[in-house]
Amino acid sequence: MENLDNGQWGQQPLAETEAPPDEKKDGQGEGKAWLFKENIRLQALAAELAQGQEQLAREREKLQAETAEVRRKLSEEHRRLLQKEAFFEKKMDILKNGFAGLEEDRRKLEKDRLRLEAEKDAYMDYGMETDCAEMLFRGVGSQLALKKRYKDLVKMFHPDNIAGDHEMVLAINRAYEKLKHTYELERRA
Repeated sequence: MENLDNGQWGQQPLAETEAPPDEKKDGQGEGKAWLFKENIRLQALAAELAQGQEQLAREREKLQAETAEVRRKLSEEHRRLLQKEAFFEKKMDILKNGFAGLEEDRRKLEKDRLRLEAEKDAYMDYGMETDCAEMLFRGVGSQLALKKRYKDLVKMFHPDNIAGDHEMVLAINRAYEKLKHTYELERRA
């Protein structure tokens, strides 16, 4: 039998001088002793092998438990990632719809602005602004009331104000000068 001891399994080497039982002079006694020693050595190897198998089984169970835990965490992360993606898609849809609504509102405002400018131009073309300015002075009975109404109107329609309009102020000035001239003529007469 070969000596397989290279540091594994705790094998005991056979003595160099030990010979197989058939070569010994006292054949049976020494053969039994050799078989007994060999049996003990094999039992020790079997016990060591059983321990190794138990150790391997424990490590396998530990590895399987760790693998199951990693798979559970991976599955949980995957589920959480899918939820985040769905949430992101919902937010993106809301933003897209919001931007589309804003673009539509911008187009409507531009259309309204162009329409209002066209109406204003048409209004200016027909001289309605002077009629409007004269209408603002309607009900004024004296030169003092005219002056007060003029100051109030100029404050309201001054171009620096929010509702200010330069063209309207010019129309108010023209109407005021016309009415002022009329009151001066009445007073002189």
